[in-house]
Amino acid sequence: MVGEQATDRAVLKITGADAHSFLQGLVTNDVSKLDQGMIYAALLTPQGKYLFDFFLLSQGGAILLDVKSDRAAALAQRLTMYRLRADVQIDATDICVNRGQDNAPAQAQMDPRHVALGWRSYDAAPADASAIDWDAIRVVHCIPETGIELIPDNTYILEAGFENLDGVDFRKGCYVGQEVTARMKHKTELRKGLRVVSITGSAPVGSDIKRDGKLVGTLFTQSGGQAIAYLRLDRAGAGMQAEGAEISLD
Repeated sequence: MVGEQATDRAVLKITGADAHSFLQGLVTNDVSKLDQGMIYAALLTPQGKYLFDFFLLSQGGAILLDVKSDRAAALAQRLTMYRLRADVQIDATDICVNRGQDNAPAQAQMDPRHVALGWRSYDAAPADASAIDWDAIRVVHCIPETGIELIPDNTYILEAGFENLDGVDFRKGCYVGQEVTARMKHKTELRKGLRVVSITGSAPVGSDIKRDGKLVGTLFTQSGGQAIAYLRLDRAGAGMQAEGAEISLD
C-alpha cells in the first residue's frame, strides 16, 4: 500500500443504537455529516477548553474514532463517564491508521482539515514507509497538533483555528463547552491565537516569545525558517525573540 502508517494514532470503535446521538451531544462538530465522509472534531471541558481532538468516520455500522495514541485511554474513560444509560459501547481496536498525499486507496478518506494533509485510511495492515514531512506541512498552513499547540485544559479551539480546520459547527446545537465557544465566536474579538511566524535561529518548543521585555506568546513547531506561535496579537510586532531566536510575523 502506498503511504505510511501513523504509528502515533489509535482507533476506538463506537457502537450501539445511541452512538450518533451520544456523540452529537458531546463533540464540537456535527455528527450528522458522517454520511458525507470523515469529520474532524474536539471534546471540550464544560468551561470550553480543549481536551481531545480526533477524526470520526462511519465504517461497517460503527463509528471509528481516530485519536493520538497517548490520549486514547483517557478519551475512552471520558466518553464512558458521559455514557450513563445510553446504548453505546466504546472499544479499543488494532486498526492501523495509514496516510499519504498521492495515490489514495479506494477506501481512503480525505483529511478534512486541509487538502495539503492528503488522505487517511483505516486498515488491518500498515502501509509502507514514506518520507513526508508532516510538520513542514502543518507549519506552512498553521495546523495545530495534539500535545504541541493543542494543550489539554488550556487551549481554546477558536484561538487554535478550528473554524478554518472545519472542526466546529456553530449550527448543530448544544455540546460540552458550546456556550463558551459560541460566545467567543459571536460576542468577542479574538485577541490571542496561533499564527505562522518567521524564525531566524531555533528555540525549544514551548519557549516564551518576548518583545521589549514583555511576554508576547509561545513558540511551537518549527520548520524551514517558519514556526507556529501562539501570540497576544496586541503585543506582537517587530523585535520579538525566543531564547535568542528572532521572530517576526509573516
